[in-house]
Amino acid sequence: MAETASDRLPLRERKKQRTRQALIDTALDLFLERGVDRTTLDELCDAVEVSKRTFFRTFTSKEDVAMAPLQDLWIAFLAELTDRPLRPVPLLETLQDTLLATLDRMPADDWADRAQRSHRLVATTPAMAAHNLQFCDRTIGAALTILAQRFDLDPITDHRPRLALDILVAAFHRALDTWTTPDTATLAATLRTTFAAVPAALTLTPTPT
Repeated sequence: MAETASDRLPLRERKKQRTRQALIDTALDLFLERGVDRTTLDELCDAVEVSKRTFFRTFTSKEDVAMAPLQDLWIAFLAELTDRPLRPVPLLETLQDTLLATLDRMPADDWADRAQRSHRLVATTPAMAAHNLQFCDRTIGAALTILAQRFDLDPITDHRPRLALDILVAAFHRALDTWTTPDTATLAATLRTTFAAVPAALTLTPTPT
């Protein structure tokens, strides 16, 4: 079996990663079965056999642990946006390519299934939806800072970078809503289809009935 990046981490870090993943998997199972509000933090920690202190070393709340798969993608997106070689293409195309490249690098060990279940919780739980909106706002703010550093852009006076990011996030959410088979290849294909629909959406002129 080929060695993965996690296999090369020190033993302590590998243990931390295994605990983090166990918390995510167990949280998703319990929250989808019982509901986020009806599952206590004590029940989650007991199921994984960790203390609440251990939990709070990794996550800030029940919503945070349930959102982790999707948050991991966007945290990786910010890193990719920081380091990705730049091309003279429209900004929205750069953002789309960056997100697709990030998605291609997500771990193959059931990340897609976790992400799909996490999205299901966001769609059905008001507290999760509110947490997701806050995370999206922070992520867009961080992305704007990166764009200001790497491009000749002023996100304060120029509305276009923020609008481009809003379009990217909206397209991603639409792709999640129509994503069927839980694997990254299917999500990437769905995302490309959604991206392709953006130009026509901006010029859509419905005929009044």
